[in-house]
Amino acid sequence: MGIASRNAWLASRQTLVLLFAAIIAFGGCLWGSFHFDDYSLFSADLWRPFDIRPLTYLTFWLNAQLGARNPAGYHAVNLLLHLTAVWLLWNVLRRLVSVKAAWIAAAIFAVHPFQAEPVNYIFARSTLLATVLCLASLSTWIRGHRWWAVAWFGAALLAKEECAAFPLFLLLLELAPSRERGESRAGIRRDLLAVLTMLALSMLAGVRVLLAAASMPGSGVGAGAGIAWHSYALAQGAVILRYLRMFVLPWGFCADPDIRVPAVWLGALAWLAVAALAVLAALRFRRSPAALWFLGGLLLLLPSSSILPAADLASDRRMYLPMIGFAGAAALLLERARPPVLAAMLLLLAGLSTARTATWRSEESLWRDAVEKAPAQVRPRIQLARALAPPDALRLLEEAQRIAPDDARIPAEQGRIYLSLGQPDQALVAFGRALALAPHSADAFNNRGAALLALDQKQAAREDFERALEIDPCQFDARLNLHRLGRPLPAPAACRYSAEQAEALREN
Repeated sequence: MGIASRNAWLASRQTLVLLFAAIIAFGGCLWGSFHFDDYSLFSADLWRPFDIRPLTYLTFWLNAQLGARNPAGYHAVNLLLHLTAVWLLWNVLRRLVSVKAAWIAAAIFAVHPFQAEPVNYIFARSTLLATVLCLASLSTWIRGHRWWAVAWFGAALLAKEECAAFPLFLLLLELAPSRERGESRAGIRRDLLAVLTMLALSMLAGVRVLLAAASMPGSGVGAGAGIAWHSYALAQGAVILRYLRMFVLPWGFCADPDIRVPAVWLGALAWLAVAALAVLAALRFRRSPAALWFLGGLLLLLPSSSILPAADLASDRRMYLPMIGFAGAAALLLERARPPVLAAMLLLLAGLSTARTATWRSEESLWRDAVEKAPAQVRPRIQLARALAPPDALRLLEEAQRIAPDDARIPAEQGRIYLSLGQPDQALVAFGRALALAPHSADAFNNRGAALLALDQKQAAREDFERALEIDPCQFDARLNLHRLGRPLPAPAACRYSAEQAEALREN
């Protein structure tokens, strides 16, 4: 066997080991259920060519055509995207660092527990898809095909806009002293023009997100996030430090971590620590490739941990793309470690990821874990209540009410349970309390209307449904309830109902 053939055989074996390790760590997702926002995929039309993330919704639409509402097919696509990202990263890194460092980095990326949320959470597919497309862009970039790299990056933005800082990551790699130069001035100008084109695409994507957030109340982004931009920014320094700690010491993973906006001085101190790490990496990156990759990870993290507010202050899936940089930095630092030490570390990471994937297996296991780890958070208790029998759910919601007596979501969930138990009088009391706490909520008016309808108070119920549609003309339940009362109203063209919802409106 020649040297070239032997190297090819060794690379193939290393690739198979990486993919097998990722399957061991996350293959259990194939038996998982839907979670949280996953259910929203069935409440609207998935064919969204003009959405801010059309490529992601295209994959959801294809899933729906092939497997309807079977979660296994959706999980299989997420797992396949992760395996593709691992394969691409391994092939890219071999051109940028030593083979050993490339394999360690790809292995960390493949099995780190940070990857459990994006792989197991179907709605996080946008993060996986954007990362795969960014890695395709990086692969073509290092081969000298600059405009193909621009095209792949443009596609990544159509999957998820949080990859907006990727051009800066490319620019940072171009500054790496280990890369051989010798390009002509024309080549340098071409590279700069390609990066500037990517940055222009990032800005356009950012504008689209801001416009979409402004036009969609409750979008969870920007003004719809429910948190001021300065409060969000103040918390992100501590959040970034938390991510870095969890990367090195992988524990504390939670579907809804208890993150609070800190005092101004604490937030400023956390940002000073992040800035100090960034400056130190910037000063050392010409002598230390690990510092360069660490700085790249911070750059990739900035779009989701900066000034644009999001409903969740922290989310494990936001680390998926930045893991490219952080895994590269760790691999370069661990390059001289003995094989048994590396093997033990990777086995530990894979074991933790396997356990985390088991936690994501069902709604009950996921939210019970979140309640235990973040007992002061309300949302995990509400989500867990939906997975429990009504008596247990009501007891859990009473605990949540003691924690957050002014949270309208709690009485709304109590009312839903009372309706399911055939107790509309108690449901009316609960929904009335929810409406008092959220007087401008279309859902609150629709819920109270449903309780009134169950009590045969049709006129009062009709008024509540109509009020709900005044607030949100696309509120499906209120529109369906009015149809059933013999008062059909035409839906605005902007409403994107699913095929089942549209059929229900036609039948009633």
